[in-house]
Amino acid sequence: MKLPVISAKELIRALEKDGFRMIRQKGSHIILQKRASEEVVTTVVPFHDEIKKGTLRSILRKTKISPEQLVKLLTVVLGITPFLK
Repeated sequence: MKLPVISAKELIRALEKDGFRMIRQKGSHIILQKRASEEVVTTVVPFHDEIKKGTLRSILRKTKISPEQLVKLLTVVLGITPFLK
């Protein structure tokens, strides 16, 4: 599946719906973290108007979210229709 073209704000909202929470911010980078049983997953989201495809793929890989799950989070939960590139 193609990755959606989304902003950092939309990605952060989707990750928060999946259980992540903002830990801190350093410059234009926001650090999010999720505690799952004994595992802690941490990722960094650059606060840009449009997240580049490779950056988004890396964030999804670290957070163990598939592109399909991300699109579902964006459309069903948040009501955002992402543009697929």
